[in-house]
Parts: sequence; structure tokens; C-alpha cells
Amino acid sequence: METLKGGTRPPWVSLGASVWLQIASGNAYNFPLYSHSLKSVLGFSQHQLTMLGVANDIGENMGLVSGYASNKLSPWVVLLIGSLACFFGYGVLWLALSRTVDLPYWLLWIALCIGTNSSAWLSTAVLVTNMRNFPLSRGTVAGILKGYSGLSAAVFTEIYSAALQNSSSKLLLFITLGVPVLCFLLMYFVRPCTPATGDHSAEPCHFLFIQAASVVLGIYLLTITILEGMLSFSVSVSQALLAIMIIIIMAPLVVPVKMTFYPSNHSKSVVNSQTSRLQSLGQDSGNAEKTKPLLNPTPSEENLGRLYENDGASEVDLLLAVGEGAIQKKKRPRRGEDFSFTEALVKADFWLLFLVYFTGVGSGVTVLNNLAQIGIAQGVYNTKILVSLFSFCNFVGRLGGGVVSEYLVRWKAIPRTIWMTFTQVLMILTYLIFASAYDGTLYLATALLGVCYGAQFSTMVPTASELFGLKHFGIIFNFLSLGNPLGAYLFSGLLAGYLYDIETAKQHQASCVGPNCFRVTFLILAGVCSVGTFLSIVLTVRIRPVYQMLYSGGSFRLPRSSSH
Repeated sequence: METLKGGTRPPWVSLGASVWLQIASGNAYNFPLYSHSLKSVLGFSQHQLTMLGVANDIGENMGLVSGYASNKLSPWVVLLIGSLACFFGYGVLWLALSRTVDLPYWLLWIALCIGTNSSAWLSTAVLVTNMRNFPLSRGTVAGILKGYSGLSAAVFTEIYSAALQNSSSKLLLFITLGVPVLCFLLMYFVRPCTPATGDHSAEPCHFLFIQAASVVLGIYLLTITILEGMLSFSVSVSQALLAIMIIIIMAPLVVPVKMTFYPSNHSKSVVNSQTSRLQSLGQDSGNAEKTKPLLNPTPSEENLGRLYENDGASEVDLLLAVGEGAIQKKKRPRRGEDFSFTEALVKADFWLLFLVYFTGVGSGVTVLNNLAQIGIAQGVYNTKILVSLFSFCNFVGRLGGGVVSEYLVRWKAIPRTIWMTFTQVLMILTYLIFASAYDGTLYLATALLGVCYGAQFSTMVPTASELFGLKHFGIIFNFLSLGNPLGAYLFSGLLAGYLYDIETAKQHQASCVGPNCFRVTFLILAGVCSVGTFLSIVLTVRIRPVYQMLYSGGSFRLPRSSSH
């Protein structure tokens, strides 16, 4: 295990650097920006394109290996692997789209899986590291990081417009080279630190500042995207707007810079108290060697001592120690304590959380993968505005999901999953709006879906850590994330693409036009979210006692047997 970095400032340095890497990890959200070019340049059908969308989601969420690696390897190694996956995966896509090399469809499918799998490696490294660095503010940290990830599509869209002249091949080349370079520059700063205790009086203000900075970034990106659709900016103006965006993204780094130049007295006292505590422990251990015990050890204590002093102690000593009460046999962990992956797999709450996440995010990603075609079917050809709107509202849902769920658990120990229930009810209404296809409702439905889609992410992450602990959080979280590609395969690849091609054949056109292109798909997705709503209610009722235990005093309490 890597040595922890001490002090109050390093966790904030890690969080500030992680914001940039979390934006980079959203490279998989760029699929709508270049999917139409893949279809037109390489001559794919809509079914082939939707299957590439499935590859996009499988790669993005196939994080079991990265989750396992996060417990064995340092964060910088995990980030390095992610950067290599990005370079080779997107590099192959760029070679195909730029017509540098003619490649078969199956190879592009695998390359897209590899390229977007970089998202899983990057996201796992920053999420696991920062959740452990801030164990008492899990909802807030998850909301911030997932919020910036939700904004990544809008960030890439601005780069796509201002710096890359709306070229899909240039976008793929930028991702191929830009993401690995960013990882190399920042991987040193994302590291395990001494966990923040939450006692620092300025900590809520620091979190609030970062949240405000992310909101400013989101509003700025949405505003300039709409203005660019209405006005024609010169190259110099576009580059100036891009520079302002970069400055706003750097805002979270203000917190550690401020702590460096203006350290608080509390920080000094914490360091001094830790130093004095270590010194006193050293003195106590020295005195213990000189002091004779007042009481003779009991037989059980002798057996227990032999167990600790001799690794080769016999099973008889163990049985005697257990029988005499010196030690107890290991019990299965209770909800709220640290679970191994296999122990979590046999819990009903684990599978309920998986199914709730699958119905919410799996249905939402179907719309995201087909957003360009949905827009064209309803007469909206500016995909950039739709992607930016979805991205901004996705960010609002992620940040809001973290903030709202954190408030609910600290206020009345209400499980975070109640927020998932509310958003899934709203998703049912949203899919019905999509299916109606009335004039002017496309933007409203896209915005609502973005909020609900984002809230599922930022609610699932801290819920998984609270139910099953942080020790094996990486692999548990990434297994739950498989609900995303599974939903993409079932609802996008097998359902939406198939029904779209049937309707296109009826119209005898290259692209399907009209509400019938996706109407049946939206009605089915509404039914899926109805099932998800019911399961979410069941899960919320089941885990209410866990949250009453963890948050009974209005703040998070680590279980006694939990060691993070």
C-alpha cells in the first residue's frame, strides 16, 4: 500500500487535480459528436451505429479490473493504464474516420471498447482515492466529481467548436493525445492522504466554493453553446471563450493554494496534536517495557499472545483462545461495515441497488446514444445544442443528487435512494413527453432526462460505500456500474436501433423522420422506469435502519468494525 500523505492540504490538492481527470474521464460522452460522421463516412446502418454505442457504454462501465486494481496498485498506476487505453483505442478510431487505414467493423467495435474503458480507469482512480480521503463527506465529494464528469460533454463540445472547427476526426485525435498528456501531468497529485476528519471549520466553505465554481462553469458552457448556435463568432472570439472556460475549470485549485499561503491555526493545532500523540505513544511503549505487569496473565491471554507472536501457532491454541473468550470468530459484516466483493454479492440490497441503477441509467443512456437521431427525427439538426443541454442538466442532476441526498441523510437519516425513487418517477413523465413529440418539447424532455440521469450516478456511488464500506469500494462500485452497458445493449442495441431501422425501411429514406421513429421505444422505457420506481421504494424501506444507525446524530459515524 502507498504511504499516506499527511496534512490538511493534500486531500484538497488531490480533489482539485481530480476535477480535471474526471472531466477527461467523460470522453465516452462524446459519442453523439462523431457518431453521425461514423455513419456517413463509413456507411454504417443505424443498427450498426447503435451497436457501436453499446461498445461505447460497455467500455465506459467495464470497470471490474480497474476496481480490483485500485486496491492493489497506486492511483498513478491506474491512471497510467487508463491513459494507454485511451491512446490505443481512440487512435484506431481516428485512423478509420480519417481514412488513413481501412479497418473492419469488428475491429472498430473492439477499439471503441478499449478507448472508452479509459473512463473506467480514470474515474475509479479519482473516485476511490477521494472517497477515502474524505470519508465523512461521501455524498458531497461524489456529487462534485460526478458533476464535473457530467459537464465533460459540454467541455469537449466547446473544444470541438472553438478549437477543432467541428471536425470529428480532429476530435478523436485530440482525445487520443490530450487525455494521456493530462494524466501524465496530474497523476502525481492524485494520491492517498490522511483522511479529512471534517472538524476543520472552513471545510464546508471549501466544498461550497468548488460547487459554486462548477455551477458557474455549467452555466457558462450552456450560455456560450446557445450563443454559438445563434451567432457566428470569429476565431479569436471563440478562442477567448475557450480560454475563459479553462480558467474556470482551474477554480478548485484555489482551495489548496489558499491553504498554502494562508494556513489556519486549526491546521497547525491538528499537526501539533498528531505529533504530540505520536510522541506520547512512543513514550508509553518505552515505559511499558520497563514496567512489570500487576496481574499475571490468564491462560486465555497466554494462548492469544502465542498466536500473535508466532505465525506458526497450532490450531489447538486458536481453539483454546476462542473457547476461553480471548478472541471471537470472524462474523459476516453487517450493512454499513466493510464487505468483500463476494460477501456483497449474496446480499439482496446489493442486487436491488443494481436493478434500480440499471433501470434508471440503462434507459437514460439509450436516449443519449440516439440523441442525434432523435433530434433529426423531430426536425432538430443542431446536435451540439442538444448534447450541451443534456450535459449541463446531467451535471445539475449529479451535483444536486449529491447535495440533496447529503442533506436528507443528515437531516432525518433518510436513505439516499429516496432521491432515486423521485427521479425515476420524473423519468416516466419524461419518456411520455418524448413519445408525444409535440413541437418544442424536445428540449424540455432532454433537460429533464439529463437531471434524472445524473442524479442516478451521484446517488448510487455514496449509497454503495455506505452499505458495503470503502475497503473494496472500487470493485463493488464498478460492478454496479455494469447496469449502464447492460441497459445500453438491451434498450439501445436490441430495441431502439431495431425499431428505428424498421420505421426507416417503411419510409424508404436514408434517415427516419417523425414521432414514430422512437415512440414505441419511449413507451417501453417508461414501463421500465415504473418497475425501477417500485424496486427503489422496496430498497429504501429495507435500508432505512442502516441510515438511522450511520446518521442518528446528524453526522456520519463510521461503524466500529469498519477499517478504511
